[in-house]
Amino acid sequence: MIKNTLALLVFISFASWSQAQIPLPKSQESGYPRLYVTQDEKKDLQKTIKKEAWAKEVLTGIHKRIDTHVERHVDDPEWMVSRLQMYWKTKAINVYVNGVDYSHADGEAPVPTVRFTGSRNSATPYGKPALEDILPYMDDPRGLYLPNRTKEGKPFEWAEQSETGGIIISINREIIGLGKEAAFLYWLENDDAFAKFSFDLFDTYMMGMSYRSEPIDILNGHIQTLVGLTNFQVIHEGTLSDIAELYDFLHPYIEANYPEKIGMYDKTIKKWTDLVIKNGVPQNNWNLHQANIILKAAMVLQDNSSYEDKKGREYYINYILNVTSARQWSLTKFMDYGYDESNGVWNECPGYSIGVTKSLTNFIRDFDNTFDHNILPYTPVMEKAVKMLPQYVFPNGEIVAFGDSYYGPLDTEAMSDMIRIAQKNKDAKLEEEFTGLYRLFNDDAENSEKTHKPKAEIASFFASKPLVLNPKYGKGNIDDYKTQTFYAPNVSWQVQRMGTCKDGMMVSLNGSLGNHMHANGINMELYGKGFVQGADPGKGANYLQPIYLEYYSQFPAHNTVMVDGTSSYTEMLSNHAFDLVGQYPKSEEKEGFYKAITYSDVFFLEPESRSDQSRLVSIIKTGESTGYYVDIFRSKKQRGGDKFHDYFYHNLGQSMHVSDANGNPLKLKPSEEMGFAGGHLYAFDYMWDKKSVLTNEDYQAEWKIDMPEGEEDVFMNLWMKGTEGREVFTIKSPPNKAFKYNKKIPYDVSEAPYLTLAARQHGEAWNKPFASVYEPFTSSEGKSVATISGFEDEHGSTDFVGLHVVHKSGREDFVFSSTENKIAKYKGTATDAAYALVGQEKNKDIILFLGNGTELTAKGFKIATNKKGNVVLEIKAGKLFLNNEVPVTITHDKKEKQFAVGAYRSVQLD
Repeated sequence: MIKNTLALLVFISFASWSQAQIPLPKSQESGYPRLYVTQDEKKDLQKTIKKEAWAKEVLTGIHKRIDTHVERHVDDPEWMVSRLQMYWKTKAINVYVNGVDYSHADGEAPVPTVRFTGSRNSATPYGKPALEDILPYMDDPRGLYLPNRTKEGKPFEWAEQSETGGIIISINREIIGLGKEAAFLYWLENDDAFAKFSFDLFDTYMMGMSYRSEPIDILNGHIQTLVGLTNFQVIHEGTLSDIAELYDFLHPYIEANYPEKIGMYDKTIKKWTDLVIKNGVPQNNWNLHQANIILKAAMVLQDNSSYEDKKGREYYINYILNVTSARQWSLTKFMDYGYDESNGVWNECPGYSIGVTKSLTNFIRDFDNTFDHNILPYTPVMEKAVKMLPQYVFPNGEIVAFGDSYYGPLDTEAMSDMIRIAQKNKDAKLEEEFTGLYRLFNDDAENSEKTHKPKAEIASFFASKPLVLNPKYGKGNIDDYKTQTFYAPNVSWQVQRMGTCKDGMMVSLNGSLGNHMHANGINMELYGKGFVQGADPGKGANYLQPIYLEYYSQFPAHNTVMVDGTSSYTEMLSNHAFDLVGQYPKSEEKEGFYKAITYSDVFFLEPESRSDQSRLVSIIKTGESTGYYVDIFRSKKQRGGDKFHDYFYHNLGQSMHVSDANGNPLKLKPSEEMGFAGGHLYAFDYMWDKKSVLTNEDYQAEWKIDMPEGEEDVFMNLWMKGTEGREVFTIKSPPNKAFKYNKKIPYDVSEAPYLTLAARQHGEAWNKPFASVYEPFTSSEGKSVATISGFEDEHGSTDFVGLHVVHKSGREDFVFSSTENKIAKYKGTATDAAYALVGQEKNKDIILFLGNGTELTAKGFKIATNKKGNVVLEIKAGKLFLNNEVPVTITHDKKEKQFAVGAYRSVQLD
């Protein structure tokens, strides 16, 4: 069964923690079919189809798709076969590629051979024709006869094979897929017409594949380590999986009618599988995809003893379970490499990380169902990996989307897998926990599953039954799974959050560590009033397109700072992490802290310009529906000679207005200064309508998401401290492509320009940093902040940032920030903290926050520590509340008292 195939993968996850060899299953099905179902289970399937309406619909749908072709095949057996993409005339054996594109083929086999696909780059102006429009026996020096989608009427024309993307393999998979369905219907209904149709396709294809050799890259480059027999990437050798499934159902027919061909078929499958093992990428999700393909192919082979080279079913299963080679690791090594045992995070961008965790729980679930053996206890990281998934979620339910990810709801299949495993093994504790977690994201889970209509495909007959939740297990507490701060060093990601839904706040910072990452420095995603407003742009296009390589994966596409127009480094698998210098509260802390302030302070070495970069970001919640963000970004070249530093911020909205601190529009003029010309990145030239103005005064920008009539509009206001040498730009950037799952944004984000503010600091930006305050608000509520201004250190510290934030409520905040570890002073307040906040409400309640410092004196209180740390002192209604992560001495009115490290609690000085 296919469950056997998937489940066997999980043995490796068992090995990843025990470091032991994983034993092969003691018993394996000897007959055919064996992937989805066995011969002994045929009657049960027939009963299900007869009894269940959904199963009848699935079968009817398959027949509807295949019957016409099978009927035609009786009188015209060449019609479908001739549409396979083969080297019909040239019968080529050797295929040559020129990097990512097809080059040519040579050699001659005695039979037509399988044609290689056109390019690794899927982007092509040509479309895949309908089966009836494909020229039969198409093998022409002019290439392929295809419709040109870029021309009016989409006329057919001859296309160079290298310009056709993946059309060849797509056509072949469609045809082999029909053969697979015909093989299944033959096995189910014993109609030889279906067997004949399936066999003619299978035999033609496999005969041709038996003569094909590994493609050769004439550039002798990286592609040589990735290619399969049909595709530029072995992870896309899905045709091999289709062939395995077809062969599985058709095997009894072949045994009865063409037994002499079985040896050739098996040899070809082994050759194909060996190349999937030989090539590929072991350190990311490729390894898992490759293992899945290998296992499916292995499961239709006979035992080792049936082959002279002793490489049969057991050999290949054992290979992926316990053997590590250059480009195919055992999952033992795979899981050890990818997961952080301390927090359960997989080392890829969020979209891929969530996908890998889901795939692994799928394997554990299917293994348990097939072999009645629960290996979850031997894979302890998986529970943690599933529990951490909510950490990816913004207050509106969408996941963070840095790197090659997309915004959208959290995929909860891994959670449902854990419930199924718990139910099967009668583990009430596990079931209760994951049911509670699952209900947090699926209020109507059971009804939606019951109304789900299965697809008309073979796999639908063997999919898991609808999930039934135990009614005695209610919804869990989201605070058990989402914490105010979370730090994952293995992907260089730190998040701060407060609250939920529209009025929640959250900021995500990421560097570039792990797979599917971008060259983005210290990148920021910012949430406000129901939307991820300061959103990452997505990948924009496939990985080989110039706009991905030159813009979407580069600094100017992100909310970051770029140095001298040159900041860049390797995207995709990247090794440029930031250091977490400080944060409050501690990562994954659930209680015992002051809940209205968070911060993180990170340091990054920008390698291209060899620049030091520091970003301090904080959330200050001032009310149930009000709050603001502080963002202080410092940047300087280590060796001096700074030309300029560019702060980029992109925000959702149909409009953006830039003004001075009093609301007067800045006098922006068209500018060509931010461009490739001058030795800068190509990324600049993807941006347009650039306007700028030089100013040393404070300024602000406001973005508006114009909602439909009757709904409140949503805004983001950015205030930035002015300084000498500052130039402000407004820019239209390429569209944000990360919201393909979002239906709530009132305009087409994927087509509209992404409205961007850029602040250029001429010279260094360490002592003249980018100091910003962000406030999200709605049209009905308005801004909660009345005025913002900057102030200087009375001691003259050069890198000091001081911000004075006055609120309409009467609250007043003073923000201090410095990297020099020296006392900075302003109007009676003094501190050496990297970040300090002194806030006072209209009713005289006070909050004193010392972030990564040793001293804070303000409002008659002095906070002193012997080592750097975080301390919060709240004075509320005359009472004192303290949270200190380091020992602290509090002095007030000549009273002094020392306090050991402690959670947030009420304290007294006498």
